[in-house]
Amino acid sequence: MSTAEAATIVTGVDFVSLPTEDLARAVEFYGSTLGLTCTVHKPEYNFAEFDTGTVTLSVVNPVKMKIGEFSPNKNHLALQVDDVAAARAELESRGVTFMGDIFDTGVCHMAFLADPDGNHLMLHHRYARR
Repeated sequence: MSTAEAATIVTGVDFVSLPTEDLARAVEFYGSTLGLTCTVHKPEYNFAEFDTGTVTLSVVNPVKMKIGEFSPNKNHLALQVDDVAAARAELESRGVTFMGDIFDTGVCHMAFLADPDGNHLMLHHRYARR
């Protein structure tokens, strides 16, 4: 069966998981530092969820949930912002350290950072058409 003939099974992305070793610290970072709305906080189940407006971030402690070992995500998760420079400046004032300068691809601006667990993140703004 070709790809064109295959029935659609996946219809979207509900959430993206990010591992943590310290749920309280992660909740502080994603909620207070990044300013995302925490929609679910279940410390007794070792996870919390944050609304980005497009995809939910599910922060989980995989060891305490008994679903795996802790290993930070080194593939940058792109967080959409209106103005990378302004967002970066605000986060720096909140104690966030960035990796290098703002990168301009000719289509978008990006600024690279990591959460307290070492998960790689990126502030991202597309300013030109694809």
